[in-house]
Parts: sequence; structure tokens; C-alpha cells
Amino acid sequence: MADAVHSGLTVRFRQALPIPLDAAIECGPGEMLALVGPSGSGKSTILRMIAGLNVPSQGRAACNGDLWLDTATGVCLPPQARSAGLVFQHYALFPHLSARGNVEAALGHLPKADRGRRARELLALVHLEGMEERRPGALSGGQQQRVALARALAREPKVLLLDEPFSAVDQVTRRKLQWEVAQLRRALEIPIVLVTHDLDEAAALADVMCILHRGETLQAGPPMEILNRPASALVARLADLRNVYEGRVEGHDPERDMTRIRWRGYTLEARRNDRYTPGARVSWVIPPAGVILHRRDRPSAGERENPVRGVIGECVVLGENASITVLVDGQPDTRLGFTVPAHVARRNGLERGGPVVVSLLADGVHLMAWEAAEPS
Repeated sequence: MADAVHSGLTVRFRQALPIPLDAAIECGPGEMLALVGPSGSGKSTILRMIAGLNVPSQGRAACNGDLWLDTATGVCLPPQARSAGLVFQHYALFPHLSARGNVEAALGHLPKADRGRRARELLALVHLEGMEERRPGALSGGQQQRVALARALAREPKVLLLDEPFSAVDQVTRRKLQWEVAQLRRALEIPIVLVTHDLDEAAALADVMCILHRGETLQAGPPMEILNRPASALVARLADLRNVYEGRVEGHDPERDMTRIRWRGYTLEARRNDRYTPGARVSWVIPPAGVILHRRDRPSAGERENPVRGVIGECVVLGENASITVLVDGQPDTRLGFTVPAHVARRNGLERGGPVVVSLLADGVHLMAWEAAEPS
């Protein structure tokens, strides 16, 4: 059945039990959508429902003009009719078959004489030339995942579903597989849905990131939009943004296109937002990139923007960068986090207990509807 409105993948699932869901996602041809959220938020369940392995109480799913599911009209195509390629976290390969045999097992739609050639082509596509006859036990974790990816592509799917595909490999292999998937997607004009716990992975690979919480889609959009302009304080926390606070609107400055908020005795300027009236209680967030360290050797003009004083609570060097936690006004209940290059931390003598001044860039201060703050 045709869907006359949308190309790509469109999904709407609702149910109360066994796992509550109220999820809506869209992913266009050639796009990658990352589903992100804590354990139990419904990410893998949504993936299985798209593939037809689970069926929601209420829902609709269509891909590239084909209607796969519509509980309102009784449409529910079985998994084999949905043409979805699914890559699991733990590969799910046949241990008694070679890499080529595993891929050929998914090529039943081709004449038998053509399956070996096509399997070799797909294994070459995922950089496994010369390993076609090895069984899974003779392959590394990364190589097994490549076989699983080649097998998922074997049926020429209309959507590719990746369920934590890199979580079972070491960090070096993980980065390599991420790079290879980023390269591979250029050759695939199909929607790709990635389930991951790794926000950095989602931000690096995906065109669209969807934040899930208790089965509900809270926000979907480009990763940098979510990380810099979260829809709520809850989204900010789920996106692992540390600098989430409460404040109160003092007023608006139309000439300077600014909104002023009061926070812990400071008056801060933010990008103008007329949604919140003077006196309104708000939540607000600033990403680490919006926190600028006042250099001791050479002050800059930008340091006059929302200056905040404190002491260093933590200064942890991680490779080339240093993760800094500032106790605002020396108070341990208000922590402000940001990162600087390690050489900047050394040059400025940043150490635990030392005084520090930072600026909060007005364009980075993002206001949201008030939510009770969680303990730091």
C-alpha cells in the first residue's frame, strides 16, 4: 500500500504495556537518525517494532511509500515483507557458516548461481576482502560486526536498523567502525536508524538525534541544535548537559535583543526570548563551549560578557584537554563545567581551590520552561 505524503521512514507508536511508548520519528532517504536515551527508554523496542518483530497496541509505520503497519485499519506486514536490515549488538551470526555463507543466507531472493558473487561484493563493501571463508570464531569482534552489516544489506533493505552496533568492541575498533559506517552511508540512499547510549557517537554520525525518555520522544532535531537549544531541562540532562540552573526573568532589552535573568545574585544577559515575562521563573542552560575562561595574562573584550566568579572545584587533565568544574562564588551546591586545552589550564595555573573568573556568552544562555532542579 502506498503512503502518498511521506518518503523515507515515518513511525508513530503508542502503547501502555508492556513497555510504555508514545514515540514519533521521521528519517528521510540517505539520513541517519540516532535514538538516544537511558536504558529502558524504549530505543530497542522501537527498532524491533519498525522491523515487525514486535507490534504496538497502536501505531503506524511507512517506508518509502509502502505502508508496513496501521493498527487502525488492520495492516501489519510480517518482518520478511518489510525489507528492513537489522544489525544487532551481538552480531547473531551462524557459527557453522563462513562469512560468505552468512551473507549468502540472506540472499535467497537471488538465483543460487549469483549468491556467491553478490556475497563477495558485500563483504568487500565492508572491507572484508580475503576473509570470505573464515567462520565467525576466526574473526575479531569488529570483523564479525562487518559481516553482520553485510548480511543486513544483502536483501537490499529499504531501511537499515542498527541496534548498539559498536558497543561490544574495543574503543579503537569502535572508532574504526564508526568511520566505516559514515563512509558507507554515502553509498546508501535509505533511512538509517541508529540506537546508541553514546551521545558523542550520535552527534558525530547522525543527521537527526531523537531524545527518548520512558518511551516518549521529547525532542528530535540536528544534534547541535539539541545540545545547544534543548527543549526542556529534562532534555538537557538526558543530553548530559551539566550546566542546568534556575533563574528569574528581570526584563527584556529590545534594542540589544537581549533578555536579562537573575541568578544567584548575578544579572545575566541571554538571547532575547519574549516567551517568558518579567518575573517568570525559568530553567536555563549553557553548553560548555559557551563558558569562556578569563586569561590571567591577556584579558579580552569578550570577558566583560556575563562574568562569574568562583573557585576551581576540579581540574582533571584528560589527554589534550582539561575538564574544569567551578564552584560559583565558592559554593559547592552550584557547579559550572567546561573544558579548555590542557596547555591553557597549565598556563593559567588552574588548580583545585584556586580563584577563577569566567564569562557566560549571552548567545549560549538558553532559556527553558521552569523545572525543579536536580541535585548537582
